[in-house]
Amino acid sequence: MSGTRSSATRRQVLARTGALGASIAFTGALSELFAGTATAAAQGRAGYGPLVPDPNGLLDLPEGFRYKVLSREGDPLRSGEGRVPSNHDGMAAFRGRRGGVHLVRNHENRVTAKIGVPTVEGLTYDPAAKGGCTALALDRDDDVLGERVAIAGTAVNCAGGPTPWGTWLTCEETEDKAGTNGYTKDHGFIFEVDPVDPRRTGAVPLTAMGRFQHEAIAVDPWRGVVYETEDAFQKPFGLFYRFLPERPGGGRGSLRAGGRLQAMRVPGLPDLSAVQETGASFGGVEWVDVPDPLAVSTPIRNQDFGPKGITHAQKLEGCYWGGRCVYFVSSFARSAEGSAGDHYGQVWRYDPARRCLTLVIVFGPDTDIQLPGESPDNICLTPSGGLMVCEDGDGAQHVYGVTRGGRVYAMARNAQAITSAAAAAGGTPQDPAWGEFAGVTFSPDHRTMYVNCYTPGTTFAVTGPWHK
Repeated sequence: MSGTRSSATRRQVLARTGALGASIAFTGALSELFAGTATAAAQGRAGYGPLVPDPNGLLDLPEGFRYKVLSREGDPLRSGEGRVPSNHDGMAAFRGRRGGVHLVRNHENRVTAKIGVPTVEGLTYDPAAKGGCTALALDRDDDVLGERVAIAGTAVNCAGGPTPWGTWLTCEETEDKAGTNGYTKDHGFIFEVDPVDPRRTGAVPLTAMGRFQHEAIAVDPWRGVVYETEDAFQKPFGLFYRFLPERPGGGRGSLRAGGRLQAMRVPGLPDLSAVQETGASFGGVEWVDVPDPLAVSTPIRNQDFGPKGITHAQKLEGCYWGGRCVYFVSSFARSAEGSAGDHYGQVWRYDPARRCLTLVIVFGPDTDIQLPGESPDNICLTPSGGLMVCEDGDGAQHVYGVTRGGRVYAMARNAQAITSAAAAAGGTPQDPAWGEFAGVTFSPDHRTMYVNCYTPGTTFAVTGPWHK
């Protein structure tokens, strides 16, 4: 997930001085994103004001907001199972007892990761793999009551998504097979994780849901269909999938019963990046059975989908359900790398009842102050009726808010490397090594925003006047 660093742009200079504000431009009808959701009645018009530099050099927030560090890479796990693993990524918050919260957090660890997820009997898929999830139990004041391994022995756990029945689906963003990088089992699967008692779900790959470079999922709570994104940024680019379970009623373990994996075909549109006009809609979307979901010999995106082909998109990322539609993100497209067009981020809406795909938002590139080339990444709905977007690119790293009226504002800026890695390397506060954000999510009561710093791995709880 982490991006490369480049020379300072005007956007980065403004960000460092706190002057970055609402002038980030994009087009799109934000009201479409929130129709029928619990946040639709909120106004969410203006943001929360300029960022205030944190004297501790960790997290800059608007005035009135405060943060608590819940967990940091390398600290002991409270379970005694080992140390907090590296590379904090996708995350979800679930309701606990007496106002508490259960957090499930991915660790996007490859075999080279500094600190792997500790192997635990009954919760480990492949002992040679270092990825997985950890689970935190919090009280109503966001004090940590417990922290433990939720699944281990998986690889490159990037994002995923919550289910309506209260579990987390963690996704492997790799296609490595047994024998590659020392792995003893094939990877590229989705695993179900129970945030309260991980032993209820164990470490069982949901093989019918496909083996590919998974990014995120969203579940249709009425039909039980699971939508899946594929983060493949080199040609052939990734696909947008749906999984039709044999047991559509849902429930813990229901996805193990199998089902049918299909890929989206938009007639006449082989590459989503070719569309640049927001509001553009495409009816008659088709879903084509995947020939070989396990990709035994050929990656799914390379398989033969017939003479009509299939629809691809570069860098498919976040995915969530809102109202009666599923939304998914393409975080960038670059014609120089083979895409049909250039953009700095798209948000698409698929309406299953109408079989219609609509482009809702396009970020950049024709703006004065631009979102970076690998943004947006993780997204979530906010209590004020807008979006929170994790930036994944060059320079200063932010969580951006997007109001329903289309105003983009900086919600948080991560400068924690100023006092750690940059200081150790002789850097100064004017030359920080920024750490990207991931896994932004809100507590069920909307009082707290939780977000990860990818590296050095840190989980924050942010509270303040969200009602504004």
